Amino acid sequence: MKNMMSNEELQAWVEHISLTSFQLPFRHRAVFNSRLSTTGGRYFMKSHDIEINPHQLVEHGPDEVERIIKHELCHYHLHLSGRGYRHQDADFKALLQAVGGSRYCKAIPRADSNKKKALPYRYLLRCKECHMEYKRKRRMDPARYRCGRCQGPLQLLTLDSGKE
Repeated sequence: MKNMMSNEELQAWVEHISLTSFQLPFRHRAVFNSRLSTTGGRYFMKSHDIEINPHQLVEHGPDEVERIIKHELCHYHLHLSGRGYRHQDADFKALLQAVGGSRYCKAIPRADSNKKKALPYRYLLRCKECHMEYKRKRRMDPARYRCGRCQGPLQLLTLDSGKE
């Protein structure tokens, strides 16, 4: 995949956003990382560097990437100032809202999303008393477990044929 901008352009963009939105300089490194798949970006606490997912730029454009950069810069500036930088911290939530960053990034459609996916669960445990069902990927011995709802015995079924 070809980036629409270079790492140098991204670095300048992050520095600009940091100065205009936070009134603080960004003195570390910002780069694209095309291996990111489920996240828009990430902040490294040890090196203070930021990585941005270039797929977000291609799929959703510069406005969405700017919100992602603001999100990562919230982590950056709060961490360096010794305040609450984690997602659940009030400092983080307040700063994120003040600068207009995104809490979550938009999903990127996968190339194989049109293919029918195999059922991830192969086994079904069913309570013999209340009929509560538990789906499992791995086979397990039902004699070692009881129903979480009524403590009744469990029966193992396969989802392929519905039988043991």
